[in-house]
Amino acid sequence: MTTQQEVTVIEDQTPSQVVKKTTKQVEPDVKGEAPQKVYEKKKTILRFNQIIWYILGLLEVLLTFRLFLKMLGANQYIGFTSLIYSITSPLALPFSGVVGISATGSSVLEWSTIIAGIVYLCIAWGLVYLLEIIYPITPKDIETE
Repeated sequence: MTTQQEVTVIEDQTPSQVVKKTTKQVEPDVKGEAPQKVYEKKKTILRFNQIIWYILGLLEVLLTFRLFLKMLGANQYIGFTSLIYSITSPLALPFSGVVGISATGSSVLEWSTIIAGIVYLCIAWGLVYLLEIIYPITPKDIETE
């Protein structure tokens, strides 16, 4: 895109004579992506951020259900409890040996579930932050689109 700008210079050569010169300056072309392409890219990045936070929220809710069901000593053979345990077992398994389990009676406090929730939060935050570093989006970009 070429932008032209007019510059007017007034020179005083003698007290009775004023010379007016008008020149045109042409700025060099600025190469960049088409506005629609930039908009689509930013829209895609915002969508990825939303998807990452949605998945994290889903994982955190499931892990919270697991934590509370274990703390309450829920019967693991009942449908809902069994479903939650089977879904969240692979999520908590990598952290199962980090800290022991605190148990009193039928209540169990699984520290591995708490650690899993914190680790998954850090991973999601890191991914979103990485996207923001690679493709920065300002509040102005969001408002104008």
